[in-house]
Formats: sequence, C-alpha cells, structure tokens
Amino acid sequence: MRFQLTEDQRALRAAVRGVVGRWSGAGSWGLVAQFPAPLNGTAQTGDSQFRLDRGLWRALGELGFFSLRLAEADGGAGLGLPEAVLAFEEAGRALVPGPLVATHLAAGVVLGADTGEVVVAAADGRLVEWMDEADVVLPGAEGAVPLRSVDPLTPLHRVPAPAPTDTVAVLLTAAEQLGTATRACELAVQHARAREQFGQPIGAFQAVKHLCAEQLVRVEVARAAVYAAAVTEDPADIAAARLLADEAAVRGARDCLQVHGGMGFTWESEVHLLLKRAWVRAQRGGGRTESEELLAAELTA
Repeated sequence: MRFQLTEDQRALRAAVRGVVGRWSGAGSWGLVAQFPAPLNGTAQTGDSQFRLDRGLWRALGELGFFSLRLAEADGGAGLGLPEAVLAFEEAGRALVPGPLVATHLAAGVVLGADTGEVVVAAADGRLVEWMDEADVVLPGAEGAVPLRSVDPLTPLHRVPAPAPTDTVAVLLTAAEQLGTATRACELAVQHARAREQFGQPIGAFQAVKHLCAEQLVRVEVARAAVYAAAVTEDPADIAAARLLADEAAVRGARDCLQVHGGMGFTWESEVHLLLKRAWVRAQRGGGRTESEELLAAELTA
C-alpha cells in the first residue's frame, strides 16, 4: 500500500492551506485583528465575544471543503475520506474555529451546508460547539446547557446524554488533531533555532533536542495511522488513529509550551491556543475511553 500523495491531493492541501492561511494572517497569528474583542478580554470575563467568521465559512464552501465527499451529481467533488482528512488536517493546523465536522457531515442533508451558507452544529459525544452561532442545530443537542470552555475560540454547550459516535467524525477530529500537532512541532523547532541562551540557540541543548525529536516522532506516527485509517475506513483503525492523534496534539502542544517558556502563555502567542484546542477536541465523541474500549473489544473478539 502506497501513501504517497497524488498531484491532485497535494493541490487540494495547498488550496485549503491558502484559504485558511489568509484568515490566520498568512503565517502570522491574526486572531486579534480578525475578531471584535481582544483575546485577553475574553480571558478575563470568561464570556466569549467572538463571532464566527462567515466570510471564511463561505470561502471554505466555495473551495468545496464541506462538499468534498458529496457525489458530483449532487454538486460535490465526489472525493473520499483521504481527501477530507487532508483538508481537515490543514484546518487543524490553522486552528480554524467553528463546527467544521458537523457542517461537513451535514452537507447533502441540510440545505446550504455544502456551500458554507449555513452553519450546522450537532452534539458530538456530550459537547456541542458553536451552538449559539449555528443556523441549524441537529437532533441530539436537546437540553444542551452552556459550558465554560477552556478554548476562547470554541464556545461549548453540554448535552445531558451522549450522542452516538460517527466514525467519520472521529477520523476527521483525528485529522484536525494531527494538523495541530504538526503546527506545534513546527513552532517548537522554529523557536529552538531562533532563541539563544548562553551564546547559542537553545536547540543545541540536549533537553530541547529531545523534546522536539519526540514531538516529530509522535506527529509522524499519528500521520501514518490517520492516513491509513482514511484508506481502510475500519473502525478499529480509526480508533487507533484517534488515540495517537489526540496524544500527538496534547503532548505536542505541552512540549511546545515547554520550549517557548513563559512567552508561550502570553496572548500574543498562539502556542497556548494549540493546547487549549487540543484539550477541547480530545473530549469529543470517540475520545480516549471510547476508542480504547473499541480496540479492546476488537482484540478480544
């Protein structure tokens, strides 16, 4: 089995990166400029004042982000899970806010979801993301109550009973986590090369080298698992990919913070936001306990 990306897949990845890159400041962190309230104001009040960027949502719709897996006869691109995984990996790398997975899964079911004109929220496990900003809230989110979110860019509601887990949603979440883990690794390496102590880059010190090397190993192991699961679409493979991607994102962001030191916690840095988003995603349906139970049942069957 070959996992080399095709020319079309590389073009798709580049197109998504171009769209989300413009939103996030073309490589620099542009959140403060994009939203009406400063991040530190949200941190002090605990009340998110951010609104979903509808321009970005429509741009993703025009690109075909939400309709990738729709048949061409229905107005979609007729692509498969491998292509969707590449797109969601780029969204995770840029920390694109909004109920991306719910809207993608609603394409072809909810009118306007495929074009990005309609934002769809749905319960994923016990959580509903961006419920107040959504145009459509799918069944399963009844009785949801607001929940204070550790991530200022992911407003949350909690439902009383967990919604059924969709394996595609689990895999797309793993892809987002993979993108975030990749970004954390990139930032750690960049900082280790640029920051100097005692007359040399901190990347020359063995402890920092080990942190960066371990990040890279976790990212590449998770990438292999996520890409393989997108090809096989096997629930056990998807569960394993999710576990590895969650670990790569959470531990990678923590190690990135360690490399950056205190400046990684400042609101001018995106590093702490990587960790907060990874924490929130890890609580979606198909997370640690659920995936571990699925794998255990598979092994003992």
